[in-house]
Amino acid sequence: MPLSHLQCEAAKPQLKPYKINDGKGLYLQIMPNGSKYWQHRFRYQSKQRCLSLGTFPEVSLADAREKLKEAKASLKQNIDPKVLRQQQKQLAHYEAGLTFKAIAEEWHQLNKDSWTERHANYVLRRLELHTFKEIGEYPVSQLTPALVMACLQKVEKTGPEMARRVMSMCSRIFQYAIATGRGERDLTIGLKYGLKKRKLGHYAAVTLDELPKLVRSIHTNDARLYKQTHLCLKLMLLTAVRTSELIEARWCEIDFEQALWVIPAERMKTRKLHKVPLSKQALEILTQLKEMNGKRDFVFPSIPRPRKPMSNATILKALANIGYKYKMTGHGFRSVLMGVCKQHLGYRHEPVDRQLAHEPRNSVDRAYDRADYLPERKVMMQEYADYIDAIIHNKPNEKEINAPTNRNIATPIKNPTRAFNSHGYRAGTGYQITSFTQSMQGGIVSSTPQGHGQPYSQMVERRDH
Repeated sequence: MPLSHLQCEAAKPQLKPYKINDGKGLYLQIMPNGSKYWQHRFRYQSKQRCLSLGTFPEVSLADAREKLKEAKASLKQNIDPKVLRQQQKQLAHYEAGLTFKAIAEEWHQLNKDSWTERHANYVLRRLELHTFKEIGEYPVSQLTPALVMACLQKVEKTGPEMARRVMSMCSRIFQYAIATGRGERDLTIGLKYGLKKRKLGHYAAVTLDELPKLVRSIHTNDARLYKQTHLCLKLMLLTAVRTSELIEARWCEIDFEQALWVIPAERMKTRKLHKVPLSKQALEILTQLKEMNGKRDFVFPSIPRPRKPMSNATILKALANIGYKYKMTGHGFRSVLMGVCKQHLGYRHEPVDRQLAHEPRNSVDRAYDRADYLPERKVMMQEYADYIDAIIHNKPNEKEINAPTNRNIATPIKNPTRAFNSHGYRAGTGYQITSFTQSMQGGIVSSTPQGHGQPYSQMVERRDH
């Protein structure tokens, strides 16, 4: 006899599971814990099978009978309704994985091991803030360029540069969808023309003519910066590392005996270990910091949260306090180092470039040029620190700093188009070493590096290669 809705509701649990039949193979299974399941027993290819049709009361008696009809219709077509149900679940799971959010999270999971933890968190956070709320639940196949454009324009209202970064992330996600067979094209192609044009530029940095004023402003500390912040600025000037590399420095990376700072690969932009020679002046600063923060893990710990490094905004704020807002950045010190070493100290490009941890520009050099020029860079960084010291001590001008007192002291270049620097290259600006020019004229080049550790005003003949 067919069941009624009241009978289904009135069925009470017992010590063992039992069932009440509705007919045509449909019955309600009552469990000892009170749960009630609709089930259908049938035979398929001479085998007894059981198909679950849902739980009562979520699936009513009428709904269970309707599902029974669908199952019997499948059997008439010689299709196992249980297998058909599994296929439907798999299809639903697959379609759920076709949304932009699902593909984006999958793409992020695939790539995060090749990124730093900080960058991986940055990417995911930007996607959550700017895309998941707008287009995250759309299947990729249903997204259109117009929908993506609307999302980017909303981001652009508060951050034009962020809109371009988000567009770049979306492009990579669409390309991943294409590669995995879930997308047909990159919907961001051409969308850059719908965003405001940006002005391309470089990080703000002072010119070499403006450098003396900046150096003296840092040295005098008229803005009364906190001591750790002041020392951080001075060390950045002497090392020219990237801001994140400096503020996240740990004491275990500093070798005082070898005068060397070894930055591990995972903290480098290039993902390669980088060695930074430390001048005597840099070691003096680190010694002061050791007395202040030697018991901490970080060289520059955050003041409110000492177990974490200082904020990357600290250097920008400090530069603003000494009067260089929008005129100088932490990254600008790298430009200063390259300018001084190439223009005033006569170094060729390669050792300066390695000091800044730049990768060779072309693929052949990246594959074969493994030289780190460390011995030369040690001398260079000491000469650079001496040059900064000469500015601090308020020498009248560069010609007087290099005024000749004997044949080994640098003299101004009278004919830059014909003169050679200390490495045998033509020098357009700067100073040359008298003894080197004399040795070049006599066909002899000295290979003994000299002048390391001496004040810039007393520097003698440089190294040759």
